[in-house]
This record gives sequence, C-alpha cells and structure tokens, in this order.
Amino acid sequence: MKVVILAGGYGTRISEESENKPKPMIEIGGRPILWHIMKLYSYYGFHEFIICAGYKQHVIKEWFADYYLHNTDVTFDLLENSMAVHNNYSEPWKVTVVDTGLNTMTGGRIKRIEKYVGNETFLLTYGDGVSDINIQKLVSYHKDHGRQLTISAYNVEQRFGVLDIAADGNVRAFREKAKGDGGLVNIGYMVCEPGIFQYIEDDATIFEKTSLTEIAAKGELVAYRHDGFWQCMDTLREKQKLEEMWTKQKAPWKVWE
Repeated sequence: MKVVILAGGYGTRISEESENKPKPMIEIGGRPILWHIMKLYSYYGFHEFIICAGYKQHVIKEWFADYYLHNTDVTFDLLENSMAVHNNYSEPWKVTVVDTGLNTMTGGRIKRIEKYVGNETFLLTYGDGVSDINIQKLVSYHKDHGRQLTISAYNVEQRFGVLDIAADGNVRAFREKAKGDGGLVNIGYMVCEPGIFQYIEDDATIFEKTSLTEIAAKGELVAYRHDGFWQCMDTLREKQKLEEMWTKQKAPWKVWE
C-alpha cells in the first residue's frame, strides 16, 4: 500500500523557516519533519511513498538524492575524483517525488498523482503533522467499515478559559479549559480507495472543502478517533515545541528504535 504525502504548500504561517525550503523540510532534531512522518509509516511496514511537492520542490528531490551524504560517513578523494561511503545505511524506502504545481490546491495535488497510485487502496496524510497513531489499526478500521475514505479525528484541546455568557452579556460562569472542550478535527492519516479521485475536478479543488463534503454526503466517509498524540507544525512556536520534545527524548511520535 502506497503512502501519499501532501508537501507542496507555501507554509506562510512559518515563514521564518519556510522562506528557503518547503515546510515539510523544516527540521526537528536535525531531520525534516517529512522524515519523521515517513519513519512512522515505515515502522508499520509501509515503505513506498509518493510526495506531492510544489513550492521549492527541488529541495525535497535533492535531499533524497543526497540521502547517503546526510546519513553516513563519506571519504572524498579529490585526487582520484572518487567518493567512498562508510557504514552504508539506508531506509527501505521507495520514494516518488512529484511536482504537482506551485499553486495547485490539495485536491488537485492528489488528482495529479492518480497514475502513480493506480487502482488500489492508498494512505494519505499531510507533511506537517506528527503523531503516534497506529497505522495498522487505522487500516484495519478502514477495511472493517468498507467506505471510500477514512479520516483520523483528534480532539484539539481548548487553549483558553471557558466563559458561559447569558444573552444579556452577563458572564454566568468561568472555568479553566478542559480536555473535552475542544472539537474533533481531521489530522490527516487517511486511508483512501481509488474511487475518491472521481470527487476531484481539477487543480482548483480543495480536498477538505469540496471533496470531503461530497464524499460525506454520499455516506462514504468514516472517522477513526485517535486519542494519543498529534501535533501539527503551522507556526514557529509549534516547531520549537516539537524540537524541545525531541531534544528531551520525550517525543511521543518516535515509536521506532
């Protein structure tokens, strides 16, 4: 089963880091967040990836092309014009990086990789969020329900205190936030049947706004609730939060050894 990762956006909310690289290539612990996401899937036995690139897509291609240089010791013999790689180690990955366009919307990016997926079930997620979700359980849940698309739902906690306000504006009560105050959101980590491509018209299709709405209206969308860890990296603050977790060796998404 192939894993499709959306990695083509501009990442404008984290422009401090994304000015020179696409957001999925912003590093956590010296490795792109894209690598962290791929490691999770690989841990559960999914090793074939299709990267939907766009903004500065060459950075992603060059990183994979130079993977040995990033992860091994290398001796360069300038006189002999040769290179020797030591302690050769590579991930068991097959990676296809597709330039899905600079301004293509999420649905359009997915549509553009249809020929690489073929007529088979595939996994789909975003290139800016890490989680400790059990991919095997997610896939089993999808198969048990037999729908076109399964999304992973996560309860995002309320950030601030909660006010109970009457119609006349009087505050009847105030309390601190609680875990149940937040709403369930789509965190990616989806399982898709090839039939979803029929719900994507062109490059301008926003998958979350148009396609998911239509699929849900057909009764073909089901949610897998994840109660573990998930964190997106939309802002510099969130990037620093993930970096701190990794540095302190308290990164919940690191399920691999």
